[in-house]
Amino acid sequence: MGIRRSTVGRRAGMVVALAAGAVLTLAGCGGGGGDKPSDNKPSTKSAAPQGGSSSGGKSLTPEPTQVLAQIKGEKNIVVTINSAVRDAGGFVTVSGTVTNNGDEAFTAGSWQGAEVALVPSGSSLAGAVLVDQAGKKRYYVLRDTEGKCLCTMGLNLIQPKETRPIFAQFPAPPTGTTSVEFQLPTMPPAKIQISEG
Repeated sequence: MGIRRSTVGRRAGMVVALAAGAVLTLAGCGGGGGDKPSDNKPSTKSAAPQGGSSSGGKSLTPEPTQVLAQIKGEKNIVVTINSAVRDAGGFVTVSGTVTNNGDEAFTAGSWQGAEVALVPSGSSLAGAVLVDQAGKKRYYVLRDTEGKCLCTMGLNLIQPKETRPIFAQFPAPPTGTTSVEFQLPTMPPAKIQISEG
């Protein structure tokens, strides 16, 4: 009986040792963060071309250097559009940033639009519109069941030199439409290209 217990004990010890060894081996293989700073550089270079490919694994996050349009408005406010992506669900998501290059805090109350139903969205991109000039149609920002826009809300007190990410989701124009005009109240319009998601 004593021999049987010691054999079971040895087997259990071996299983634990093998499991620990496997964990250490897997931990050593993962990550990709080598000791050399240059190990990180190839991964950023190889990731850039994949974002522009037409593969199904494309990310909706825009490349930081990609600029579809830049809109300069009053009080030195700059809206940069980085992407306009059509997805399979029949929507177009416009993403970018808003930067306050002025000297005082900016609140985007006028971007909400004049429609009373959009008041719950507050300072937001609720008043944004996509215009298909060829098809002679306007596409307004989508809303949720509470009437709030499917867009960036809370654009209050954007401080001087501050940049914030923004997005707005619209119904998609017909598949053949790739060029639209992005309009935001109090800002000049800008032509943007829709890409397939």
